[in-house]
Amino acid sequence: MQSSRGGFRSGRDDCGGFRGGRGGGGGFRGGRGRRRGGKKTVVEPHRHEGVFISRGKQDTLLTLNLVPGDSGYNEKRITVEENGEKIEYRAWNPFRSKLATAILNGIDDIYMKRGSRVLYLGATSGTTVSHVSDVVGPEGIVYAVEFPHRSGRDLLTVAQKRTNIVPIIEDARLPHKYRMLVGMVYVIFSDVAQSDQARILALYAQS
Repeated sequence: MQSSRGGFRSGRDDCGGFRGGRGGGGGFRGGRGRRRGGKKTVVEPHRHEGVFISRGKQDTLLTLNLVPGDSGYNEKRITVEENGEKIEYRAWNPFRSKLATAILNGIDDIYMKRGSRVLYLGATSGTTVSHVSDVVGPEGIVYAVEFPHRSGRDLLTVAQKRTNIVPIIEDARLPHKYRMLVGMVYVIFSDVAQSDQARILALYAQS
C-alpha cells in the first residue's frame, strides 16, 4: 500500500472522518448537503468507483446508501440535495473497517465497483459488508461468510434490509460445504482470524 496523504484526526470519531487527504478526490463536486447539525458540506467522488468523500471542516469517507434512512451500525449519514432529489450517504469509519483504512492509505485498486460480485470471508457483524453492498449497488452481489453464530445473527439482520447480500453462516475454512451457494465472483476479500488465511484464500480461488 502507498502511504496516506492525510493523517487521521481522531480514532474516536464514529463518522469516520480524517484530515486533509485530497488524493482521493478529483472529478466533479457532487452537490451541497447538510449534516444533521445543519452545517453545509460538499460531496465529491473518490477515484474508487462507488466511494465518495465529504469535504468540510473534517473530511469523511462515504458510500451511497443502498437503503436510504437505514443506519447499519449507528454511523452518521449525510443527505445531499441535487437537482431537487435527496441523496443519502453513509460515513465509512476507517477505525472499524480494514477496507476503508486501505482506501485512505492509497490502495491502488479495491477491485469492486457497481455491479461487482464479491465473496467476503470473515464478514463478522456486517459493518464493512454493508459498505461493500453500497459500492456494488443493486446490480451487484456480496456473498458474506461468517461462522460464529452471534456475529452471524447480526449479519443476517443486515442482509434482511440489503437484498444484494447473501449471508452464509458457515466455517470459512470449509468452502466445499457451501460451494453450491456461491456463483462466479470478481474478487475475494478475506478477513478471517486464521493463521493459514493465505491457504484458505487459495482454496476459494481454486473452487
